[in-house]
This record gives sequence, structure tokens and C-alpha cells, in this order.
Amino acid sequence: MNARTRRLTTAQALVRFLSAQYTERDGVRRRLIAGTWGIFGHGNVAGVGQALLEAGEDVMPFHQGRNEQSMVHAAVGYARQLNRLSAQAVTTSIGPGATNLVTGAALATINRLPVLLLPGDYFASHAPDPLLQQLEHPVEADVSVNDTLRPVSRYFDRITRPEALIPSALQAMRVLADPAETGAVTLALPQDVQAEAYDWPEEFFAERVWYVRRPAPDPVELAAAVEVIRSAGRPLIVAGGGVHHSEAEEALKAFVEATGIPVASTQAGKGSLRHDHPADLGGIGHTGTAVSDDLARTADLVIGVGTRYTDFTTASGTLFQHPEVRFLNLNITGFDAHKLAARTLVCDARSGLEKLLEALSGHRVGQEYEAEYRSGKDRWDEVVEAVYRADDENAVPTQTQVLGALDAAVGDDDVVINAAGSLPGDLHKLWRSRSPRQYHLEYGYSCMGYEIPAGIGVQQAAPGTPVWALVGDGTYLMMPTEIVTAVQEGLPVNIVLIQNHGYASIGGLSQETGGERFGTAYRFRAADGTFTGAPLPVDLAANAASLGMDVLRAKTVRELREALAAARASDRPTCVYVETDPAPTAPPAEAWWDVPVAETASREAAVEARERYDRQVAGRRRHL
Repeated sequence: MNARTRRLTTAQALVRFLSAQYTERDGVRRRLIAGTWGIFGHGNVAGVGQALLEAGEDVMPFHQGRNEQSMVHAAVGYARQLNRLSAQAVTTSIGPGATNLVTGAALATINRLPVLLLPGDYFASHAPDPLLQQLEHPVEADVSVNDTLRPVSRYFDRITRPEALIPSALQAMRVLADPAETGAVTLALPQDVQAEAYDWPEEFFAERVWYVRRPAPDPVELAAAVEVIRSAGRPLIVAGGGVHHSEAEEALKAFVEATGIPVASTQAGKGSLRHDHPADLGGIGHTGTAVSDDLARTADLVIGVGTRYTDFTTASGTLFQHPEVRFLNLNITGFDAHKLAARTLVCDARSGLEKLLEALSGHRVGQEYEAEYRSGKDRWDEVVEAVYRADDENAVPTQTQVLGALDAAVGDDDVVINAAGSLPGDLHKLWRSRSPRQYHLEYGYSCMGYEIPAGIGVQQAAPGTPVWALVGDGTYLMMPTEIVTAVQEGLPVNIVLIQNHGYASIGGLSQETGGERFGTAYRFRAADGTFTGAPLPVDLAANAASLGMDVLRAKTVRELREALAAARASDRPTCVYVETDPAPTAPPAEAWWDVPVAETASREAAVEARERYDRQVAGRRRHL
């Protein structure tokens, strides 16, 4: 080896390269790839596995996972907690290990969160062909199962020669660190190439800093935005996840306090303001609060800040009903900024809000409008108090009373994680966020099984922070495997496991859409073949205990409060298990969500559901 090159395998070179990559924003520097999750098999054990061993923990920390999908979820939770400024890698074998990444990759990309995927691949040389777990395609020999990752990745490459890693690795880092492009990045690694040696230029291993930009708004766009805000009588801000990613919470607060414009939040944006700020109206859309949705229906200007405008936010195009409603979207991506035919501010959320505040000096909404939304906020706060309150401490808690007990137990900086089931709707309506990162809802993909591994990722990103993964029985059964990882690593993740014997959320949706709760209960088959018999005799608490967790069973509201306090004080992974009263106690939806109903049916429930659907869909608008 001469002075300017270093002879390493491709896998060894990749690990060394990743260890020298950093991000920097606002003068704060972080490792871009802070660690690697892995499950080893014949597609990566002798390549990336050997390289990680040889590099050592100081160069590249290694985290042992139990399920490939959940490793991606953990990495995503880590990246979100750190505002996308640091990420983790995930290495897998070929075959099922690689395809298990697809769901996690889709979740990462949909939520605009960075994760680096390193699946093994077939031999580039095709020497042993076909090898174990290789997909054979009769007319496309270069296709592998890893191609399933192409549509869910923001960047994809298959490294078929060692030297091809150099440009591809640099492109991968560029995408991961770019707030306008980030998501899942996949470098598929043929296992023979992983182990092949090459003389790498030393410059490849030099420390690199990827500066995370804060682009300012274009002056012409800014002037137009100021004009449209000044002319609005009933403006409403919709705060999305971009507020958090750009750390724009204080800028938003300053903007709101100067202008009096109220803020409603998407699932990703909740916590952009503290819940007790006079201008914070809570969630918006299908799972929003009454005050947010009432104002949205009459808003003449909707200012989207860092939001994608999903169907839950827009109530499937039925929410924003003012005849002359206009949209102004501040977003770092032009793709999202142009949604709903909006005027655009394509820029960083913080810099955009700061420039708007400066240009709007002296502007404020009318006093009557402020009084209106503050009064609506007060009324909704009373609703929250009512459903949180438990008059009988010895009663079986309802799901909303579980949230009330948790609300009383957590501190300002605790992190509450959820993703699927009936809990996201209840949380969006009711949870009182006290800090920017307390409310951690993955609702871009609403992926069952996200919560527990994401809790591990958050704990890795913020050691010492109490973390709560809220899961129902359906979600728990989907993916409890990373409990073992939390125990192994001594990460005191708290799980609140709510047993309600089935898919409660989808059961309710099925009832509303004429499906009569078919196939949504966890029960034995009855004589007629339906799943309407006795509840299944499963003991999920015992299962959690068998995986190494401390388990606290709570049968009453009082026992639940005591268990939550004990879990928060513990330094061990702890599960609080509670069986809830199944009676629904959350406020009903304040806005519609479009789930198509059978146009023809013989069952009365479906016929009635279609009649309701036709009435609702008539209110949809295309904003042009």
C-alpha cells in the first residue's frame, strides 16, 4: 500500500467512510451515521459484519436487532428525535432479510426521515448462480429482491464493483443530509463485492461535513406572501412536521404572538406550540379538535408550514369550505409547497417565519377573531378535562382515562410514541403537548409495530429521557421483538399495553362503512363461523415478562396511576398492562375521512353507509 491509498475490502471501506461523515447546522455538528443496526446472514456476515468487527465500537457502534423492519423503525425514531441531523444504518442479509426492510423504508421516505439501508445482494460475478434466496428472473438477470426497495427509497444503487462505491456513497450522504430530499437511502451490496479488496484513495476517508441548509425565501415570493396575509380576515396556520425538523418552534411562537394568527397542527406538527399557548388550537382534520375544524371551515387563508396536507388533515378535501379560501404554503420542498394550488414560500421553516415576521411588522388579526378562537379553545379544554377525568378510582379505566392518567404522570420532556389503532385519533384530539418532541406520532404510514423499536431509537438519541410506547393488543402482537433489544441494552423504555381484544379502530371504521366489524375482533369462532365467540385466552403481560420486561398489571384507575408512576421511576424496561373498558369515550370525529363504501350491497348496514357516504362526498372541493 502506498502513502495515498489504503487496501481494504469494500465493506471495510464503507464502514470507515461512514464513520467520517458529519452534519452541521447552526454551528452544531453531529455524526451523520451514528451507528449501525444489523442481523447477519450469508449476505452480510462475512462482508459488513466482518468490517464492523474490525472497525470496533469506537469507529462504528453496532446495535443487534431481532427483526429487520423494526431495526428501520428504531433508526427512524432516532433520526426524528434528532431533527434529521443524525441517522443510523441498517445492514441485512439477502433474501427475506432484505425484503423485510421495505415497510420500514416506505415509512422513512413517506415521513421524510433519513435512514441508510445496506442489504446484501446476489453475487455480482454470478459465479454461484442461483444462490440461496436469490430471485431468478427469466429475462432480466440483473433484477434481485432488493429492487423492491427502489420505489420506497430516495436514492438507490447496487454496488457491483468496489470503485463504484465512491461516487455512490457520496450521493447517499448528500440525500440523507438534504432536508428537501431525505428519506430512505439504499446501497445494495453484492456479497462477493463486500469482501473484495481494493486500493482506496485516502481522500475517501477524510472527514466530511454536510451542511444542512436553511434556505431563505425568495424576495418576490415573500412580498406576495405578505400581501396575501395582510388581506386575510380569518387566517389559520397549519403546522406540520417541518416546524419540528427545522427547529422552528420559537420562530412560530414569535410569529403567532406578533400577528395573533392561530395554529392548528397535523399529527407530525403537534407540539409546535405548547398546548396552553392561547393560539394553540390542537389537532386539525378528521382527528382534529372542534375549534380547529370550525375555524378551518371558515378560514379565508390557510398558511401551511412544513405540512404535506394528507387526507386526514384536509378531511379528504372537505374541510376548507370558505368560498374564497386561499392557501400559502411555506415548505422546504417545492413539491409540497405547491399543493392545493397555493402561493408558495419554498424555504426553511425557521428562516421563512422569521422573514415573514419582519415583513409583517405591525400587522395583527382582528380582536373579534382572537376572542372567537380563544373561546373555542377554552370549550375544547373542558371536553379534554371531562374525558380524562375518572370519578371512580376503583373502576376499570377507559382508553381516554388511560391518557388522562399518563398526562398526569409525565414530565414536560417525556416522549410519548404511537402510530396505529384508535390511539392516534384520541391523542391528536386530546393530548396536551408540553414540549416540541413530547408528541411522537408516526402517522405518515401509520405502521403497526413502529412504537416499541422507535422507543429504543428515541432512548438512544436522548439518553435519560423517559419514553412511553403506547400500543394496543393488535400492534403489540405485530412486533414485540425489540423488547429483547431494550432489555439487552438496558434501555428503560416504558410500554403502556392496552388490551381491548381486537382491532378497535378498524372495528369502528368497519361499522361506519357497512362492514359490521367483520374480522376485527380477537375472539374464538362462533357456531356461525364468525369471530364472535369468547375473547382469546392470551396473556400479553406474561409474554412481555417472558421477553425480559418488568410488568405492572393495572385493573383500576388507581392501580394504573400507581403503575405509571412506578414505571417512570424505574431504570428498567417496564410494561404497564391495562385492560380497558371498551365503551368509546373519545369525542366523535369533527370532520370526515373518505373510505369508499360499496356502491351496491344487499346488507342493510352497507346500504345505509353508502347513503351517508354520498352525502359526505358531495362536499369535496378541488382547490384550484
